[in-house]
Amino acid sequence: MSKAEILELCKNMSKNTLMETLNIEYIDVGDDFLTAKMPVNSKVHQPMGLLHGGASVALAESVGSAASMLFVDLKQFEVRGIEISANHLRSKKEGEVFATAKIIHKGSRLHLWEIKITDEEGKLISLCKLSNMILPKL
Repeated sequence: MSKAEILELCKNMSKNTLMETLNIEYIDVGDDFLTAKMPVNSKVHQPMGLLHGGASVALAESVGSAASMLFVDLKQFEVRGIEISANHLRSKKEGEVFATAKIIHKGSRLHLWEIKITDEEGKLISLCKLSNMILPKL
């Protein structure tokens, strides 16, 4: 598939999901990465007016899981996130954040991703690690 077709597929998979609710948009893809962006506004703030860590984790898991889907035959397999960890390093009040998932390990049953969430200037906001299990469809 072309880059545009992959991004359109990710967009279509997001309809009526948390990704749509959080306005997550997939914007770039390559052989070993997928990037999405999310607006930072009151919808994703915690009570002190900062980007909620849970919203960052939702962004990270969304982009990492979608990236795994690009590596498997979805007619035969399903992707399930089984573990995610996040270190929140910098706060963000408004603007946008960008999450880029890069593959660390691509096994037949397990994918391990590093997801860096950055701001518009490329400053690291959160560093996440996601493990996805690849399961045969029943």
